[in-house]
Amino acid sequence: MNKPRLIIAALAASALSLSACSTGNDFAQSTSSSASAAKEGAQADSGDTISIEDNHGTQQVPKNPQAVASTDNRTFEVLAKWGIPLVAAPKPIVPFTVEQYKKNDEVIDLGSHREPDLEALTAAEPDLIVNGQRFKQHYDDIKKLNPDTAIVEFEPREGEPLDAELKRQTTAMGEIFGKQKEAQALVDDFDKALERARKAYNKDQKVMAVNVSGGTIGYIAPSKGRVFGPIFDMVGMTPALEIANASDDHQGDDISVEAIAQANPDWILVLDRDAGTSKRDTAEYVGAKQVISGAEALKNTKAISEDHVYYAPEDTYTNESIITYTEILNQIADQFEAAQK
Repeated sequence: MNKPRLIIAALAASALSLSACSTGNDFAQSTSSSASAAKEGAQADSGDTISIEDNHGTQQVPKNPQAVASTDNRTFEVLAKWGIPLVAAPKPIVPFTVEQYKKNDEVIDLGSHREPDLEALTAAEPDLIVNGQRFKQHYDDIKKLNPDTAIVEFEPREGEPLDAELKRQTTAMGEIFGKQKEAQALVDDFDKALERARKAYNKDQKVMAVNVSGGTIGYIAPSKGRVFGPIFDMVGMTPALEIANASDDHQGDDISVEAIAQANPDWILVLDRDAGTSKRDTAEYVGAKQVISGAEALKNTKAISEDHVYYAPEDTYTNESIITYTEILNQIADQFEAAQK
């Protein structure tokens, strides 16, 4: 009666011994896999994504994304300030002032928006893509090539005030990267700069905005034109000249220096397009200051004679972040305030 029990016990002990000796690694791997699965399950249960409203609706975005790609020029300086590494970016249009991305060999180059390498974006395996501005036109293709990757886009929406749109993007990015306090600080700085510019501006003085590229001056339309157009509305500036059917094209509208002289603006705001691109490093580059100061027809205008000319930061054309606008608003406030003394 006892012998069968002994045999069974021996067999059981043998089986346990063999299992412990021959499958120790498998057991460890199994345990590790189970723990990993449990961890993933716990993350999923606790919510490893957050809901973000962007231009295309509600997006599920990973918390603290680890592999971020950005194509939006409005984000580079902000992300760099927050210490967010990028796996991919369109380096030809990354501002020269944001060296963390532009000169970093570990950041995959996506090329320019004119000839983008969208396959390289997919190969970078991002867990979040921040799309926008010049790459807005490629949104559908990017989404098609990266169906399982979270994509957000905060390009300023038509009909919405730019100041509100800049703050919307900054706040949302703060939520995504756990930088809520830092984002609020950027918004507060922007609001303070805008208030300064509004208070310092004399509404009796007329303002004209222009851009310079290839030695040629272009007209930037109030409300519509690049960079300075929305600033007319933000600050409440009085236009020195308004052209019918003016465009919002990045090159501005053709205008003669004689037309500028005839409008006789009290202030001229200048955007040097070439200074923000690779053209600034070529022998053909002619800076905006040289073009404006060398225009004989403008020398008798109020703006030139009273030294009321403002030049935007050199990287502005490729760096239209909330930080850039804050800098511009503070700088024009400085000049408006100085003119009142």
